[in-house]
Amino acid sequence: MSLRVQFWGTRGSIPSPGPRTVKYGGNTPCVEVRTSTGWLLILDAGTGIRELGRSLLERSNGNPVKGDIFLTHAHWDHIQGLPFFAPVFGRGNHFTIWGSKALETSIDRVVRDQMSPVVFPVTFEQLDATIDFRELAEGERSTGDGYEVTAMEVRHPGGALAYRFTEPRAKPTGLVYVSDNELGQAPGYKTPTGWHEKFREFCRGAKVLVHDSTYTTEEYDFHQGWGHSTFREATELAITAGVETLVLFHHEPRRTDDELDRRVAECQALVKEKGSNVQVLAAAEGLTLTV
Repeated sequence: MSLRVQFWGTRGSIPSPGPRTVKYGGNTPCVEVRTSTGWLLILDAGTGIRELGRSLLERSNGNPVKGDIFLTHAHWDHIQGLPFFAPVFGRGNHFTIWGSKALETSIDRVVRDQMSPVVFPVTFEQLDATIDFRELAEGERSTGDGYEVTAMEVRHPGGALAYRFTEPRAKPTGLVYVSDNELGQAPGYKTPTGWHEKFREFCRGAKVLVHDSTYTTEEYDFHQGWGHSTFREATELAITAGVETLVLFHHEPRRTDDELDRRVAECQALVKEKGSNVQVLAAAEGLTLTV
């Protein structure tokens, strides 16, 4: 029994295609997860979901496409691909879109508004697929077809969720997905005392941790409060939480393939220095992992 993970979008903030981002990709966040039962989970709906949609239709052989879409939050780079996700235009297809109960505006309203006529030519009401909306609160557990999911609020302007996916009745290792999160000590967040320790326990023992690593330590000095972590912070979290594999994620738009190679090597050196066995790699479009 296992979860199969494939990356379709790995970049943060804005798409950044071009010759310098070919290896790791230029699409904004989208990750496909398949449970051992074959059920489809989609984590975030950045521009990577467009190519995922094309692939899903090819693989469906004309059968309905169904699944759950888990949005970490409603910032533009995490929802901008939904109007270009071809399966939502197909009658008989069915998706449940999940979001945080803590958002100031419901995820239902956000998704509908981004397809209002003033900003997009096709309205949400014109979609032929059946689309439901559900909300998940911190600490709440939900069970689906071949998976269980729990959520925790993380440090990001406007609010965001981290998700942990495991298989029912299996050893609780699983996948932890944290697209946007500020591990630094920037002021302004309403997270309670002890949040860092609680978050580390949320990640504890994961087989795969996908975590925001937008900035270098030097860059972070100029971006405190923007809601993102550094390569070093993500690596230190993975080490102290005892995860098996860390996947660096939400690459800064200007980050080239060559620079990401260097940053991965630095993180791997830090792991070795700390005497840890954590495997470190950077998310790349097309990368597949078994959890």
